[in-house]
Amino acid sequence: MSATHEPAFDLEALRARYRAERDKRLRADGIAQYREVAGDFARYVEDPYVEPGFTRAPLSDEVDALIIGGGFGGLLAGARLREVGVGKIRIVESGGDFGGTWYWNRYPGAQCDIESYIYLPLLEELGTLPSEKYAHGPEILAHAQAIGRHYGLYDEACFQTKVTGLEWNEADRRWIVRSDRGDAIRARFVFMANGPLSRPKLPGIPGVERFEGHSFHTSRWDYAYTGGDTTGGLHRLADKRVGIIGTGATAIQCIPHLGAFAKRLTVFQRTPSSVDARHNRPTDPEFAKQLAPGWQQARMDNFNTLVGGGYQEVDLVGDGWTDVFRILMAAVRGEGAVDLSPEEIARRVELADMTKMEAIRSRIGSIVEDPATAEALKPWYRQFCKRPCFHDEYLPTFNRPNVELVDTQGRGVERITKTGVVAEGREYPVDCLIFATGFEVGTRYQRRAGYDLVGRGGLALSQKWKDRMSTFQGFYSRGFPNCFFMLGLQSGLTPNIPHAINEQAKHLAFVVAHALRHGHTQIEASEAAERDWVALIRSGEGRSTEFFETCTPSYYNNEGKPGEGDGWFGGFHPDGSEALFRLYREWRAAGRFDGLEFA
Repeated sequence: MSATHEPAFDLEALRARYRAERDKRLRADGIAQYREVAGDFARYVEDPYVEPGFTRAPLSDEVDALIIGGGFGGLLAGARLREVGVGKIRIVESGGDFGGTWYWNRYPGAQCDIESYIYLPLLEELGTLPSEKYAHGPEILAHAQAIGRHYGLYDEACFQTKVTGLEWNEADRRWIVRSDRGDAIRARFVFMANGPLSRPKLPGIPGVERFEGHSFHTSRWDYAYTGGDTTGGLHRLADKRVGIIGTGATAIQCIPHLGAFAKRLTVFQRTPSSVDARHNRPTDPEFAKQLAPGWQQARMDNFNTLVGGGYQEVDLVGDGWTDVFRILMAAVRGEGAVDLSPEEIARRVELADMTKMEAIRSRIGSIVEDPATAEALKPWYRQFCKRPCFHDEYLPTFNRPNVELVDTQGRGVERITKTGVVAEGREYPVDCLIFATGFEVGTRYQRRAGYDLVGRGGLALSQKWKDRMSTFQGFYSRGFPNCFFMLGLQSGLTPNIPHAINEQAKHLAFVVAHALRHGHTQIEASEAAERDWVALIRSGEGRSTEFFETCTPSYYNNEGKPGEGDGWFGGFHPDGSEALFRLYREWRAAGRFDGLEFA
């Protein structure tokens, strides 16, 4: 963009193109976009990594802290609680081990898209470093397991166990946690670390139940059928016609491996992802030698400030994420910036965004050889309407003669038959159909969790939150004492989710330690504090809703319906995650525990 901030393209024409692409994707046919993975579809969520037939005796003991979920959320909660001296900690996890999304998502090419040095938590505490800038799935899973060993979290863990209900016992001031193993565990404190990526979804395509070939969801990859492992080598697909539905972050990573081994790969696309360069590389030994104590927190803070629109003199991470925000923020800084009106700031940010997206579209055209395919892969929306992707092998895969992109022009697949997929009026025969259709994110909290909570006085969480989610600080909901919600509910939005979880875990460990030191048996938010927090969260909804209304449908905008229901996690702090983390730190430093009631 020029110094005068005048675009080198037709701004109005691009806006019109963005609107047209959005409108094509708004569902008006009454067909549900996704369907529940239950009943006949339950096979899509069976655990392929454990031996069937596992049994154990039901538990009816008592623990100090029971944590639901064994991903990074549960592990960080357990680690920080262990550091403040909490004794008996039990993590209940439906999978066969720790890892959360990295336990389930073992598809070929699975890899973090946030720099490993800030994504993998507790690196300094464990005295380790990832082997590359963007670690692959097996290494991330191994790191999760290492956290469990380091903090003794395996000792009381219950794997292959699904929580089915929680009920507050007022007389004992304990939670009774029940499970599908017949457990009735008493817990002083309960931490809800279920995670947003725990309930896979299937597309609501007519006929999906009729397909007679082989099919699976990417979160339950079937290596017995494909051969190979997470590094690739899918040799059993050499004589197979494979179809994959979805072109989001997961598909971006596994499609290069499918394209390298399948006899024929057909990629069905509704909306293309924004795919920029990743530039992965091994960890430099010299980099490790230069790290001083506190380096990981400093690096996380540096990244989070930059991607939140703040200023840092040095960009420590220097990746695609920070590059985007440097471009956007440069548009509203510099000479004369203090005199800019809000309208001019919004205009400059929009122009910078479009300039960046033009560069991404140009890159696609320079890599993908077939002009029609290249055009179909170009994203026509603002940068953060969907989660940006970064990959170096995805786009070249479409230059393979055995790979075909079926662009449905935003309408999606028409139907599925016994032997194939129908799109744009044509049937594509496939032997294997893979669903890269992600997870439920915008549905009700109780639905994603798979159970309800019954709090003080018989109040059910589903009843309290029937209209809108309601918390204090994103952790506490009045009527549900000693119960702490984690992983983003009415808190801060950041691309680096483990950073946010770590800030939450430190904060909650501080509160629990205070309660234990002073003999408190109950922690609960005051009515006024919760009301004020919800008002704070909702104060920023207008700004985000206005932006997301212009966006193509995705889980970021409740599939094209921003402002309806709770959307993604019930809203976020209006001033960003760094402001929220600073609020947490200042709240702890004050030592008054404002907004909480201790019994």
